[in-house]
Amino acid sequence: MRLCFLVEERYRHDGMPREVIRQLSAWGHQVDVVRPGRSLMRMSDAVRAGSHDAWVLKTVSGGPGLTLLEAAAAVGLTTVNDARSIRGVRDKALAAAIGRSRGLPMPPTYAAARPEALEEIPEAEFPLVVKPADGSSGRAVRLVPTPDRLRALRAELAAEGMLIAQPYVPNSGIDLKVYCVGGELYATERVSPLGGDGGARGRRVPLSTEVAAIAAEVGAAYGLDLYGVDVLLGPDGPVIVDVNDFPSFKEVPDAAARVGRAVLELARGAVAGPGPRSSAPSPEPSRRCALRSRSRGRPRPRPRAG
Repeated sequence: MRLCFLVEERYRHDGMPREVIRQLSAWGHQVDVVRPGRSLMRMSDAVRAGSHDAWVLKTVSGGPGLTLLEAAAAVGLTTVNDARSIRGVRDKALAAAIGRSRGLPMPPTYAAARPEALEEIPEAEFPLVVKPADGSSGRAVRLVPTPDRLRALRAELAAEGMLIAQPYVPNSGIDLKVYCVGGELYATERVSPLGGDGGARGRRVPLSTEVAAIAAEVGAAYGLDLYGVDVLLGPDGPVIVDVNDFPSFKEVPDAAARVGRAVLELARGAVAGPGPRSSAPSPEPSRRCALRSRSRGRPRPRPRAG
């Protein structure tokens, strides 16, 4: 197969997607890498029908790659994930609205184009978590304890563009990250970006039935195939605080091969993995999530058994 990966400069040297590209190439597939942030592109040529079997996006939230992916989708090309679904989670204000409307456990969310507008939030809602609506990787996430502190941050927040604010969910300081890849769910935990050591290495953990059901529903609600969900275990149960369309898949066993197979399965609209499975025993995933083809008009395959 011939695949096109749209990779922003920020992720040029990251293991994800670099290791996936290497794995797909080792399996004999042709992988073209486009870096939309630094290249002049003639759009009509970039998205020629038949030039690639599928397009995959790994860019920053506000990067130009999503426009190119949407252009490919507009002419009927296969994208992983669906371009419209990616737009629905890249904008965190939109993602909150979609999630709440679908009954997902997400905190009430305020959105404002100007930081002073957030000062209208009732004091009873504090402390707040304030972050850019197009943020990623924990960038510029702030815990704001009081209205006075929010006012003091006005100039700093003004540089972030569209903002969202959510009431802080009391928790242990650990984020539970659940990844869906190849129709399977994996859970890891990492120190929260609000915990002072957002770069701390994570570890794989068991996935409860309750969190697995929530994570699987995220894929259905947003129309995603490969994705990650950040969950906090609050006093009233699990709460979703972020959804990512192509996360790092850190701590997922044999992640490059698993993601590579999922990309090929979605591109083909089938469930048969093309590459050799690892000879080493693989831990059984705790639960399963949906696996769909993003090609227009193709049937949506069921998750692979076992």
